[in-house]
Amino acid sequence: MTPTRCYIGLGANLGDALATLRQAVDALGRLPHSRLAAVSSPYRTAPIDSSGPDYFNAVAALDTELPPRELLQALQAIEAAHGRERPYRNAPRTLDLDMLTFGEVVLDEPGLVLPHPRLQERAFVLHPLLELAPAIVHPTRGPLSACLGAVAGQAIERLPAWQ
Repeated sequence: MTPTRCYIGLGANLGDALATLRQAVDALGRLPHSRLAAVSSPYRTAPIDSSGPDYFNAVAALDTELPPRELLQALQAIEAAHGRERPYRNAPRTLDLDMLTFGEVVLDEPGLVLPHPRLQERAFVLHPLLELAPAIVHPTRGPLSACLGAVAGQAIERLPAWQ
């Protein structure tokens, strides 16, 4: 089976968020039938539609043979291992892993929408994603680089490469 290139958004704003993101990247690299291809720089952003401390975010490129639902379950297991709770929408979190894209798949099922329905609206997703894949094209919206202007007002800081 040929692996599918997926992009996974990582975010955290509780506890030692950068350390948690590093651990999550390591966990992604250990997923069965998958290979971690690249990881963006870490970024710091203010919460959007939420409260709490600033978030740390990144995007990982993952080549996987897992089908989308199995990958989603694996991502949720990594979140749970890091104490992820979901008390309310956009609550502060120890770890958030979002499947942003799964190759060219377009899917709208309960609990899984691909590509991620808000990826083009969030600077904390677009900047690290475009760092890894500057020419990435959304299967229904076109080049994602064209969406940067719409998020220009969202504060984001690219941090030094992972230590």
